[in-house]
Amino acid sequence: MPSAPPVPDFAPIATERLVLRPFAPGDAAELHNLMNHWEVCRDLAEVPFPYPHDVAVSWVGFTREAIAAGRAWHLAITRHEGEREILVGGVGLRLDEDGKAAKLGYWVGLNFWGQGVAREAAGRMARWALANLDIERVHASVATSNAASQAVLRRIGLRHVGAGEEMFTARGDVVKVLHFEANRTDLFGAPEVEARTDGGKPLVLVAACALVDRDGRILLARRPEGKKMAGLWEFPGGKLNPGETPEAALIRELKEELGIDVASNCLAAFTFASHEYDSFHLLMPLYLCRRWKGTPTGRENQQLAWVRPDKLAEYPMPAADRPLVPLLRDFL
Repeated sequence: MPSAPPVPDFAPIATERLVLRPFAPGDAAELHNLMNHWEVCRDLAEVPFPYPHDVAVSWVGFTREAIAAGRAWHLAITRHEGEREILVGGVGLRLDEDGKAAKLGYWVGLNFWGQGVAREAAGRMARWALANLDIERVHASVATSNAASQAVLRRIGLRHVGAGEEMFTARGDVVKVLHFEANRTDLFGAPEVEARTDGGKPLVLVAACALVDRDGRILLARRPEGKKMAGLWEFPGGKLNPGETPEAALIRELKEELGIDVASNCLAAFTFASHEYDSFHLLMPLYLCRRWKGTPTGRENQQLAWVRPDKLAEYPMPAADRPLVPLLRDFL
């Protein structure tokens, strides 16, 4: 007997009405029923028509293996009708070969068209990807004849960036397509700051801290989904409140973000970053800290990582943080 497909270590993603979860072997029959329609298959580049049941079975196994391997995330879109969970479509991401971007795709069963399922599922999947994967952008291709899907991509924040041609298996022909993509700013927006009355760029003061443990590792925190620049790694810290010193801001932020207590005499000024963004100028002093009370814990749903100085450059960071990496590496 063939071995059972691996069980992916993936927590389902909930939206307002839907759940995005790994396909299960029991989904194959309904997957076949929903997919085996010309209206669905014609606009999916890699799907055959007719869509055989054995292809559905193979697809379920492939998606579970791909998630387990960390190379693609093809998920079932489900919702509940009373106590019953029903399959309504699929949404997925596949990493590009260079690992810097991922291709977004989705489909919805005919009975569920016109209900906003694609927009809700694809939008959440794109945001999840940029917040949780080490990629710089998501992209998608759609047939020029598929106006509804083009509208979905625009509504969730992807930009039209070009055109081309792709082979569509169900049509057995090369089809003209439009290319769309989005980065973190497109999906999460730029940091919001109060504009200056004279038209100049406002100055934003932020204090950051490099917590260094006994093994010489530095703590990085990943901005969670829902925040500006979600998915990027940074040194813990935050904006200064009016009248607040950088040290006081760090003591407050480290308590709020990580649940640790830090004394001002344990914060040593190390260097600073000065970076011009499109809408503001950031000034960020960086402090070193080797002593604190408590165990750093992500209290705002952020991931944490203890990183050796020579590995810091492997973590995607905001532009203002990147120049600090070689200084820390050489010092520590």
